[in-house]
Amino acid sequence: MVAGQAAVVEGVYPRTVGRSYTLRTYGCQMNVHDSERMAGLLEAAGYARADDPATADVVVFNTCAVRENADNKLYGNLGHLRPRKIADPGMQIAVGGCLAQKDRETIVRRAPWVDVVFGTHNVGALPVLLERARHNAAAQVEIIESLEAFPSTLPARRESAYAGWVSISVGCNNTCTFCIVPSLRGTERDRRPGDVLAEVQALAADGVLEVTLLGQNVNSYGVEFGDRGAFAKLLRACGEVDGLERVRFTSPHPRDFTSDVIAAMAQTPNVCPQLHMPLQSGSDRVLKAMRRSYRSARFLAILDEVRASIPDAAISTDIIVGFPGETDDDFAATLDVVEKARFASAFTFQYSPRPGTPAAALPDQLPKAVVQERYERLVALQEQISWEQNRALQGRTVEVLVATGEGRKDAETRRLSGRARDGRLVHFSPGERAVRPGDVVTVGVTYGAPHHLVADGPLLDHRRTRAGDAHEAGTRPGGAPTGLGLPGFGTPAPLPAAAAGCGSTR
Repeated sequence: MVAGQAAVVEGVYPRTVGRSYTLRTYGCQMNVHDSERMAGLLEAAGYARADDPATADVVVFNTCAVRENADNKLYGNLGHLRPRKIADPGMQIAVGGCLAQKDRETIVRRAPWVDVVFGTHNVGALPVLLERARHNAAAQVEIIESLEAFPSTLPARRESAYAGWVSISVGCNNTCTFCIVPSLRGTERDRRPGDVLAEVQALAADGVLEVTLLGQNVNSYGVEFGDRGAFAKLLRACGEVDGLERVRFTSPHPRDFTSDVIAAMAQTPNVCPQLHMPLQSGSDRVLKAMRRSYRSARFLAILDEVRASIPDAAISTDIIVGFPGETDDDFAATLDVVEKARFASAFTFQYSPRPGTPAAALPDQLPKAVVQERYERLVALQEQISWEQNRALQGRTVEVLVATGEGRKDAETRRLSGRARDGRLVHFSPGERAVRPGDVVTVGVTYGAPHHLVADGPLLDHRRTRAGDAHEAGTRPGGAPTGLGLPGFGTPAPLPAAAAGCGSTR
């Protein structure tokens, strides 16, 4: 075990009192949650979050490597910090996350004013590396190749009083030709069900109303300890957690999506009627080239089964346009599947080659103009479908968990925002009520826009919650480690009695 990891696992942190930090996060929900862990580590080491990010003593970049412009974005931001670093050599810059795992020493070569580079497998080393860089007056680059301590053993500074991320696995066993994630996050490692549930229970005990279970492929959860039904059991166990009102998860893979998961979703009241399942392409030929181990008919059959059990489910997806060799007929097949699927929303991407992935070396890379034209057609189609679905909800009553920073809205309307149980964004008028983030309101939808719902009538109900109290007081759920130790192999330990049915017993 490297020195930084050892210090974290043993609970020994270098004390750095009086210095401030700021975090800049790019990429997926996993990165957002990793940043909560980084913040928790820094605060455990005596750092304080900077009131003004522009004056922070330590700037940490948690990077993403999925998009083509990730490198340019990082080096542009590092360039902007160079004058400040020259003027104040005592300030420090750290770069972590997927791009750091990929580029390693390249970062320090291109931006020699960076103090620390760390990867996806040694988040816990951050405070030690910062201290070492200060002591040695030299950049510290530490990248390890495999996970040694599960990130959820680390402290966390939770961003929300009402919603929390919970990792159930890290890494991925798939070999999609366009994706660089497996080489940066490693093969799948599963947390023990009892440990996952203990963290969920701790969050709920602190007043958190909503939990999102995170993994690169959540429905392959359990493969490491030999229980193919572990994810469905985990969903059902979350249904037994006192005070937990909403459970979401992201993201499943169509290959591993099974009927027991659909049944668990339908039969567990606090599992939200929402599903995000990446399609990537509607062309079977392109899916094969992507090494996606399903075809369009199978994908649509899963959606039919979900809607048969959960009629009001809002289903979203990811789609890549312009994969190498994609023909007009291939793209037409994607439009056809989108028409049939009736997604509530879609995250659409123009294919960008990532060095080190098989797809980057494929022939027939498409011209930018072709990809852009197809992308615009796809976006237009999905916008039309989303708008039709949201207009159909006008007059419906929805329950909204009030949130902060959700979407853009006209300040003059004095609307607040939150998410309905199906994940749709709702802007509503609180009237004269003192509604707080973390509270729950019931509203009537007056207008459906392509990307959100509007509820400008009077509140039908307003429930003040412990989460709202915590938000108002400025407190956050405890981020103490959950005692996981190192991830292990084999049959997991038995769950507590309250969690019966989730996971295996010896």
